[in-house]
Amino acid sequence: MDGKTSRETAYLVTSLSAADAQPADLQKWAKAEWLIENQVHNVRDVTFREDLHQARTGTGPAVMATLRNTAIGWHRINGATNIARANRRADRRSRDLIDAVTSSYINTQ
Repeated sequence: MDGKTSRETAYLVTSLSAADAQPADLQKWAKAEWLIENQVHNVRDVTFREDLHQARTGTGPAVMATLRNTAIGWHRINGATNIARANRRADRRSRDLIDAVTSSYINTQ
């Protein structure tokens, strides 16, 4: 670092009054929004190429988003930090994924 400081101005929209919108709270909410953006939306856009998908009408887009979110959540629960790598592994070993999903159910017989 060269020791120089800089200032950045961010404009946020909130329904809170000025007295209730404390800077620390606004900063926390902004960081949380970017966390969601980086962990879910960016993965859907980059890894799953969601913006290039052709489903544009009816429930198709919502269904596909749900499936993508489910895949991302599944990989993260199982310790994956690189979703693209986890998808490639799942593509090569689809039987493992099927076994993992079906073996978590309790056998009632």
